[in-house]
Amino acid sequence: MRDLSYAPGEMSTELLHWYDTHARSMPWRVPPQARKAGQRPDPYRVWLSEVMLQQTTVAAVKDYFQRFTLRWPSVTDLAAAEDADVMGEWAGLGYYARARNLLKCARVVAQDLEGLFPDTYEALLKLPGIGPYTAAAIASIAFDRAETVLDGNVERVMARLHDIHDPLPGSKELLREHAAALTPGTRPGDYAQVVMDLGATICTPKSPACGICPWRPPCTARIAGTAVELPKKTPKKPKPTRRGVVYLARSPSGTWLLERRPDKGLLGGMLGWPGSDWNESPLPNPPFEADWQDLGGEVRHTFTHFHLILRVHHAELPEDHPPEAHQELLPRHVFRPKDLPTVMRKAFDLWQKR
Repeated sequence: MRDLSYAPGEMSTELLHWYDTHARSMPWRVPPQARKAGQRPDPYRVWLSEVMLQQTTVAAVKDYFQRFTLRWPSVTDLAAAEDADVMGEWAGLGYYARARNLLKCARVVAQDLEGLFPDTYEALLKLPGIGPYTAAAIASIAFDRAETVLDGNVERVMARLHDIHDPLPGSKELLREHAAALTPGTRPGDYAQVVMDLGATICTPKSPACGICPWRPPCTARIAGTAVELPKKTPKKPKPTRRGVVYLARSPSGTWLLERRPDKGLLGGMLGWPGSDWNESPLPNPPFEADWQDLGGEVRHTFTHFHLILRVHHAELPEDHPPEAHQELLPRHVFRPKDLPTVMRKAFDLWQKR
């Protein structure tokens, strides 16, 4: 490794040298050598990947990204899609408000901006579903703006590099200042990606590989022996547990009764099974009178703010059942379990095993 004086410009240059050899391969990423040769990232693909990656791992996102871009290759294609089709493709990825905002944003870009994403942080921030992190990431990666991109990986790198023991989220602005000081004017898009790569592959939460880190010499937490302790976080409150009942009904011909959840709220806009409220003592709420049978098992799922335990009941759906406004009857050839959110698919899996 070259001897560094640890000036910010030299540190960012050293990290970019490391990126040229060690950049992760991503389906939405333009590799550093291709970028140097003049290939520009597609802002649509950058935006789509960043929305999908919010609170979700790269491994979980890759297949979804491939399916979305194959089915809707451009932002105008996505803007013209049916809501139900997009929500169905998103099923299982979680945090479903992202999918609703994805459609809102695509339609604004397609209809109001002639299908072109704006190229500045300030303009991007005005679009539906784009917050400070996503606006900075798109501006930097897609348009080479020298914006400060601060995700969990970058926070960890900065906390260790500067040996910051103040816990998150209180220390976020201090970490942002340190990240901004290192953000270069040259190749800022590649730099934004390499700092995230460093956190994801070298400066990992557990057992960081300090021995092969390109920023090993100036890392003050490594010198102090505190790297594995950082970043510190304010303890979270224990998650409460809620309970509920879902009702699976299928007709003799194979038609299923489902309901479209309201756009606002948990699992908003998604198809799911009719059911009770989710609370400590849910009251029965079957969608119609029938001899409902308890399958005898439980479905467990964890959301951001609570754990959920569901009992699963089933009954035969009358062939002439009149659906209510929020209900949908899906024939056997139309019903696709993969279009259900994960917790609802777990209930279907339990029904299959009955």
